[in-house]
Amino acid sequence: MSSHPLEGARGRASQTLAQEECLIFEQSKAGARGMDLPPSGVEGFDPSSVLPETLRRQQPAELPEVCEAQVMRHFVRLSQWNYSIDTGMYPLGSCTMKYNPRANESAAAMPEFGRLHPYMPVDWCQGALALMSALEDMLCAISGLDACSLQPAAGAHGELTGLWVMRAALAARGQGTRNKILVPDSAHGTNPASSSLAGCTSVELKSGDDGLLDPEAVRAAMDEDCVGLMVTNPNTLGFFESRIAEVAQIVHERGGLVYLDGANMNAIQGKVRPADMGVDVMHFNLHKTYSTPHGGGGPGSGPICVTQELAPFLPVPRILRDENGRYSLSDAHPQAIGKVKAFYGNFLILVRAYAYIRALGAEGVRQNAELAVLNANYLRAHLLPTYKLARSGHCMHEVVLCDASFKEQVKTLDLCKRLMDYGFHPPTMYFPLNVSGAIMIEPTESESKLTLDRFVKAMLEIHAEA
Repeated sequence: MSSHPLEGARGRASQTLAQEECLIFEQSKAGARGMDLPPSGVEGFDPSSVLPETLRRQQPAELPEVCEAQVMRHFVRLSQWNYSIDTGMYPLGSCTMKYNPRANESAAAMPEFGRLHPYMPVDWCQGALALMSALEDMLCAISGLDACSLQPAAGAHGELTGLWVMRAALAARGQGTRNKILVPDSAHGTNPASSSLAGCTSVELKSGDDGLLDPEAVRAAMDEDCVGLMVTNPNTLGFFESRIAEVAQIVHERGGLVYLDGANMNAIQGKVRPADMGVDVMHFNLHKTYSTPHGGGGPGSGPICVTQELAPFLPVPRILRDENGRYSLSDAHPQAIGKVKAFYGNFLILVRAYAYIRALGAEGVRQNAELAVLNANYLRAHLLPTYKLARSGHCMHEVVLCDASFKEQVKTLDLCKRLMDYGFHPPTMYFPLNVSGAIMIEPTESESKLTLDRFVKAMLEIHAEA
């Protein structure tokens, strides 16, 4: 008898897959051919003569002998076994895995962009530089901040770059000895690592019972050794830090700076500007908020935006436009922290993000945030009261549940594995770390009500099984 309530179903599914896999992989048959190549047509030419004897194969390669149709079907079937954003929903909390519109891909595939090389003369790249400058302006408009660098290659790289800029600005004030960063326990998981790489010590701030940052906790921890605060808003519990302006004022009064981890900007873009919250520097995750390929699907991009005070310290080269409309890359910024990326960022990711924002327009950017919040609260409403919330209350872009409603022998890991049997990618599990048995679900704004209803049905059926 199975020792675990879900083990039998998993075992049967695994056995069926193993049998099918065996049948699919053992297809070689002696004498089968995929193609018959004609003679080279070059008289007197012996292909083996171009290689020395020591490099020539003595025995034929032991390759599978299969026909063309078998090869095609094998690799197409393998691709179909891959789970991707083109085949299903990714409910990964904090990771914002959304559909990548094909219009973005078409723009990035234009040969005028795709065939550019970093060593081409600047005069040949005016269109690319114009696009990058326009994207900087868009990100500044969305954030409310004054200047932007597109160099950082990912969100965590943006964090590190932003912290370097903060430290350089404080050093210019004569406060270069500050070396502590306040990091709430509801912040993004990369924040403490970025703090360490920037030469700082992380000081953890405990969230209140409501899951929000307590201004009094910031007041107690913020001293003359602190560079400032790294805050994620909305935080990883899915809640908006409603007292962020008060918190920022405390940090500023004590000489520090406020860093916003912009990983969750898809919940507030077009609705509130980080600069109006008192943010001094932030990064955007273009590979998340603006739908460019993510993770194994392609390189990331983590541009940073800063206040006017911090602008002189941004990485070089900077994109400049003269009175004649000509663009150039300038290194003439003596206070800059230097270069943080070979050449200038992951350019084709920038093209995709630019295309996405232009397609949405200002109203579409705002509506995206509204739909992201609506979808997450739709899931929250339909999964309660069956599942238990990590913290009560309406959420923003993601809802965090926990495994408290399960029987003792069933845990979050079991739920996530069982969801795969139902055809869904699992949500983020056991994060944030301040929630026991966390189940972190982010539907994003790109999922339809039909998909959300299917997901809810699977979640409720699995709970009944458990």
